[in-house]
Amino acid sequence: MKQLIRVESDSVHVEGMLDLPENPVGIVLFAHGSGSSRLSPRNNYVARMLREVGLGTLLMDLLTEKEDQDYHRRFDIQLLAKRLGDSVRWLQRNKETERTRIGLFGASTGAAAALQVAAEYGKDIAAVVSRGGRPDLAGSVILKKVRAPTLLIVGGDDDVVIELNRSAFAELDCEKRIDIVPGATHLFEEPGKLETVAGLARDWFIDHFVQLQRDSTSEA
Repeated sequence: MKQLIRVESDSVHVEGMLDLPENPVGIVLFAHGSGSSRLSPRNNYVARMLREVGLGTLLMDLLTEKEDQDYHRRFDIQLLAKRLGDSVRWLQRNKETERTRIGLFGASTGAAAALQVAAEYGKDIAAVVSRGGRPDLAGSVILKKVRAPTLLIVGGDDDVVIELNRSAFAELDCEKRIDIVPGATHLFEEPGKLETVAGLARDWFIDHFVQLQRDSTSEA
């Protein structure tokens, strides 16, 4: 099932593309980075790989077209997190997705928004993946509150962002891993590098969605 959805957030509506396989293992909500949207070719590539293994995806525009023209809005982490949180609530209330576990995939500034939402929603978030993200922008207090298993993926040639991720990684107090992809720059445009990112994200989400299913079965 593939459909364009609209999520109300304060006084505006933001749009997203929901794509659900039959009986999804879980659903991954994408938080795009500065200047990006649900049409991002890189995030859509990752989303396709996730769907191939039975995961649903929701790629959201966290800013309206008009808002995205304001450069400073792209770095308004509180606003992005508010919109992302409203999208989580939409999934929790929608009859096709209300029983499905939720993971978050954040790129660039979207990674900080994803971690803020993970800190707020606790056990409702199964796992988080950051691709070339700025988790440091979530802030130390928020990072320490995150309980969802978190994977940070950074390009090996993205020197500044590597250090920012290492700093954020040290603040996280949850199951965590940082993977540095050799020879990759910030956007992972080099041959085979985005495929590597997608594979790492796929395995992280599947492992943690499946583990949650096992835990809930053993408790029943």
